[in-house]
Amino acid sequence: MAQLIADRRDIDFVLHEQLKVEELSQHDRFTEFNRKTIDLIVSEARNLALKEMLPTQIDGDRQGTHFENGKVTVPESFHRVWEHFKECEWVAMTEDPEWGGQGMPRTVALAAGDYFNGASYAFMMYPGLTHGAGKLVETFGTAKQKRLFLKKMYTGEWTGTMLLTEPQAGSDVGALTTTAVKNGDGTYAITGNKIFISSGEHDLAENIIHPVLARIEGAPAGSKGISLFLVPKIWVNDDGRLGEPNDVVCTGIEEKMGIHGNATCSLALGSKGRCRGTLLGEENKGMRAMFLMMNEARLLVGHQGLACASASYMYAVNYARQRVQGRHLLQAMDRNATSVPIIQHPDVRRQLLTMKAYVEGMRSLLYYVGLCGDKILISDDEAEKTKYQGIVDLLIPIAKGYVSDRAFEVCSHGIQVYGGYGYIKEYPMEQLLRDCRITMIYEGTNGIQAMDFLGRKLGLNQGKPMMDLLAEVQGTIAAAKAVSELQNLASQVENAVNKLGEVALHLGQTAMSPQILTAFAYAHPFLEVAGDVVMAWMLLWRATLAAEKLAQGANAKDRSFYAGQLKSAEFFISSILPITGGKMEAIQASNSAVIEIEEDSFGGK
Repeated sequence: MAQLIADRRDIDFVLHEQLKVEELSQHDRFTEFNRKTIDLIVSEARNLALKEMLPTQIDGDRQGTHFENGKVTVPESFHRVWEHFKECEWVAMTEDPEWGGQGMPRTVALAAGDYFNGASYAFMMYPGLTHGAGKLVETFGTAKQKRLFLKKMYTGEWTGTMLLTEPQAGSDVGALTTTAVKNGDGTYAITGNKIFISSGEHDLAENIIHPVLARIEGAPAGSKGISLFLVPKIWVNDDGRLGEPNDVVCTGIEEKMGIHGNATCSLALGSKGRCRGTLLGEENKGMRAMFLMMNEARLLVGHQGLACASASYMYAVNYARQRVQGRHLLQAMDRNATSVPIIQHPDVRRQLLTMKAYVEGMRSLLYYVGLCGDKILISDDEAEKTKYQGIVDLLIPIAKGYVSDRAFEVCSHGIQVYGGYGYIKEYPMEQLLRDCRITMIYEGTNGIQAMDFLGRKLGLNQGKPMMDLLAEVQGTIAAAKAVSELQNLASQVENAVNKLGEVALHLGQTAMSPQILTAFAYAHPFLEVAGDVVMAWMLLWRATLAAEKLAQGANAKDRSFYAGQLKSAEFFISSILPITGGKMEAIQASNSAVIEIEEDSFGGK
């Protein structure tokens, strides 16, 4: 059953063989997290996911959330899991134990999250948003705000959200109209309406703490004039006890394509003139505060996509082993030949290997980003901190945008492997596809991720993060070239890296010219090819380690796993990366039809 969420052997490979995460225990911050402890954490996460969380996945989808008289109820099975989650302190895995966290490395938390998100993604949005809101309090809150809110949020006694979006202000957050007027006691009267608020109202906890973006009277227009406020559902008195209900009213929930178990709410703030909040951070610095949290939020979204893709792959490969249908192709003309499991059919194998390669590459990428974050925390060298922060900043659009795009593709392949059965609710595949789709939209659509990658991240610190990342890639290529069976693959990846550099230079120059619109028309294709090259890097890295293990004489079970790593890399680099090369040529050609077409020529009238 464990294989139907995530492959434990692969998780262990990335943690211990690829990233050597136990080396973090050599530093004071993570001294408790040796390999034995890390393995125990992942095992406990897997047990909770399989025994308690996985059964709620169907409840979350089919029962969903219900709205009545301003109140939202979640599936009953969520309550039991929520109690387990709180009891085991999973809400704030990476945070300081003083505030209710476990203080574990981010990389290890991602491994635990592979199981949690794969088992019940909609449920996991409640603790995920709570942790994100708590992180805002920890980073920008006053001593009083931390005392009143932080531990209760990190322990799951209270939950949290993020209130950004309004009907007229989606991706353009600066267009929001929610206002804040300072009261005589230093609090602020908040008035406005927010939509698409995940976990905005529910019955899992007695209080919900809302970080809210609003504009103080007289503040500058646009994003420069936005401030961040802490608005509890129920007011919290200075002694920490709950006071009167705040004027925060849920006016409805959305009927969505997926993630039915998470309440996506519309909230009215101050409709009765009695909504109070406290300033979180500095006036007019709300967007800056939110952006500091965006890396974590976007990495989480990429991880949600990976979890869907991983589960889809595990279901598909096991189904393909069991589903008997049709003769083997080499016996197609033999009427007496028996039918075989569909995993023996070439086209099914192509789809499974496509799924396998992406899932493995995406897992390595996300854990690598987590490890860079861990190294920032433990390093005493400011130059080293800057280096890893730059790599994280550069990779986040790929970790969110590219990964969620490919995760949806993997889930689509999963349905196809199941055939007609994949399309019906009796099997889990169609839900995984529906749930996965939102990851391409929220926390910044993938088009916005592409624009961020081209417009901001490539030129960050005069291009140093890009150079640092390429140095890491070149290190892997050099190691792979030292392995005879990988030399050809390494050369192909090296050529793709060099080509990507040319494309980046071309697009960067085009973006600084009168053809800027044409450049950004290719922003998403550029994000896609950059992601492909990063996938090739990750798979080549994995294959290099696997080849070394095979040369050292691995046991029979491990030989099969390591041989699979070689084939994942061979398939991706030989069959998918050449297509990437063609896409890079198209980007360099920079045809301007997208910009030149007249609006009326789109038709539709």
